Amino acid sequence: MMYDQTRAQQPADQPRDVTGRHAPGPAQLIPSDARNEIVRRLGRAVNTFPDAPRESLQEAEGAFDEATAQLMAVLAEQRRTLRAGWQDQDPETQAAELHLALRQYREITRRLLRL
Repeated sequence: MMYDQTRAQQPADQPRDVTGRHAPGPAQLIPSDARNEIVRRLGRAVNTFPDAPRESLQEAEGAFDEATAQLMAVLAEQRRTLRAGWQDQDPETQAAELHLALRQYREITRRLLRL
């Protein structure tokens, strides 16, 4: 039996709306092609564990390292973009523009806390 999904991608873990149906959530932080590769590596680690436990753990560690690196890169870019939008603004910047930046920081932080 091939293992090709992590627990995080199971349908039961996806956000639900008030009717109990799966609700569309915010875009994934890690691009789908990179996410698929990480899931593939984890699946390979699980499948090869009985025959090569150390190698499978090394593969799982590599998948973890890749997921961490991808996430850090995405978050650094989002931070850079957000900061550029408000940091060098004229002191007279409208409160509404600053409030939008605050809401974006809040949303990203909440998404991280749900991981």
